[in-house]
Amino acid sequence: MKNRILGISVLMLGGAMASLSSAYAAESTADGIAAYREMLGEGGNPAELTEMAGEDLWTQAMGTKNATLEQCDLGMGPGVVKDAYANMPRYFADADRVMDLETRLLYCMETLQGVDTKAVVKNAVSRAGEYASDMESLVAYVVAASRGTPISVPQDHQKEKDAYARGKQIFYFRGGPYDFSCASCHSVTGQRIRLQDLPNLNDPELAQRAYSSWPAYRVSQGALRTMQWRLADCFRQQRMPVLNYGSQASIDLTVYLAANANGGKMDAPGLKR
Repeated sequence: MKNRILGISVLMLGGAMASLSSAYAAESTADGIAAYREMLGEGGNPAELTEMAGEDLWTQAMGTKNATLEQCDLGMGPGVVKDAYANMPRYFADADRVMDLETRLLYCMETLQGVDTKAVVKNAVSRAGEYASDMESLVAYVVAASRGTPISVPQDHQKEKDAYARGKQIFYFRGGPYDFSCASCHSVTGQRIRLQDLPNLNDPELAQRAYSSWPAYRVSQGALRTMQWRLADCFRQQRMPVLNYGSQASIDLTVYLAANANGGKMDAPGLKR
């Protein structure tokens, strides 16, 4: 019942936000978001409701093992959520690979709970009018526990360094019908697409500001969107091949972006257009 109430609240707020989007059409995205945040009052982010749903899921026994996620090690020790996201992606010895938050959660669901993660991946992104997915809710909960924490994505293990190098290659790789790369939009200061600012991710301060605000609640969609979604949507806009959820390429690119944002303070879930 609690999740249902939270879901209804999110949908109501999402509808209100969508109705405001046209009113802000003549303003910059930043101005529109600031005005909406002011309207919401203290807190000013519907993602808080999704965070609450995620906290419930973290302690809910599920899967064939009827277990919770309370022993999931996100890098800070079993069950420790505080500051975990600010230190990810990272190498995990038990899996012998670098993982971002979403792939680590999938790993814990499978190994600790016995959950069919194929179904989780299939439903990872909620559609218009739906409640937040389990993955979106869990991500919101974990990410919120790093708010105010300095980003410190490790580059100590060789596999972390290799992931960064591959992520850099992906960032600058040009392809698709537009011959675009991530750098086409995010390597020059002051660029915009319509009303949307495009941060220069080669500028340390701008990279910190951009990365630290994701995952985020999207006003136009009335839903919390994760980093995996953000990257996949960028690929879609470039008309590039689909970036598969949880793929090595998605993790590598996240490592590159996150490590370049080291030193900034997490301020997510953010609030975006």
